[in-house]
Amino acid sequence: MSDPTPSDPTPAEAASEAAAAPPAAKPGPTATVKPAAKAEAKPARPPAPEDAPFASFVPDALLPALAREIRSYGGPEPQLRFEQGSMPVVGGPCWMVAGELPGERRFWLCFTAEDIGSAKTVALAESGSEPTLLEPFLSDEKKMSQALLVSRLVQRLNGQKWLGPN
Repeated sequence: MSDPTPSDPTPAEAASEAAAAPPAAKPGPTATVKPAAKAEAKPARPPAPEDAPFASFVPDALLPALAREIRSYGGPEPQLRFEQGSMPVVGGPCWMVAGELPGERRFWLCFTAEDIGSAKTVALAESGSEPTLLEPFLSDEKKMSQALLVSRLVQRLNGQKWLGPN
């Protein structure tokens, strides 16, 4: 009977070393693909409309999208303007989308800076009255997009029962 030498591992030690060793690379179809080739195969996304400068994004992309969405509720064409002026209710300079719907219903979407990610407020006024309340608008959103601005503003207007047959 021979005694195991200290350099020879016992069967238990050999099993634990095999479990701890990294698995050997298996040849296969993924072994020949280089990471750079994967990145090159992805087509580049076109820039999002909101990536355009603020002064061109609002009149060229936001206003037409907002008008389309309002019309989709079955109402007539809204009158929309993009202007810099005094913020309704509180004053102070701001950029705003000012809109008017039939029945002299008016709304203002105000931006505190030339950036769609800036703080925003919305004000509403029924015919023959001035706005008396300025509401925060999308204040909890981290990333701002055209689709989000349009959908939430139209949702707010529809909540007032200003769009379509409510």
